Amino acid sequence: MAQKGDDGCRRFTTAPTGAELEALADQVLATLPAVFLARMGTVAVHVVDFPDEETEEEMDLESPFDLLGLYRGVDLLHQSVYDVRTSLDTIFLYRRPLLDYWCDTGEDLAGIVRHVLIHEIGHHFGFSDDDMERIEAGPPPESD
Repeated sequence: MAQKGDDGCRRFTTAPTGAELEALADQVLATLPAVFLARMGTVAVHVVDFPDEETEEEMDLESPFDLLGLYRGVDLLHQSVYDVRTSLDTIFLYRRPLLDYWCDTGEDLAGIVRHVLIHEIGHHFGFSDDDMERIEAGPPPESD
């Protein structure tokens, strides 16, 4: 079951299906600044229940619940007009780990999806996890 929140995104009281979570991701994306979205280009967003075995091994996961989302593609810093691209850049949202995190934390599901999407879009822009942690932490305090 879902209700509309103040931001227009659905608020869930029961676990959403993959299709409902994908629709929520689309709603969240629509709230991001236009300049941000314009730089995303043709990045696709897909919702699947869990990372595949190859991803689990590659990311050295102890559990498939350890990963909420993943960017697969060539980040903007490494793209070239001379490269032949054989697949679209894709952000995967992992439904079951997201739902598990949602239940464990009690945070708003739309907020969790927004955070994961922004994080994965950051990888598309070429930011590392360390870069994004610094950005999220904000500027260092000014000294006198």
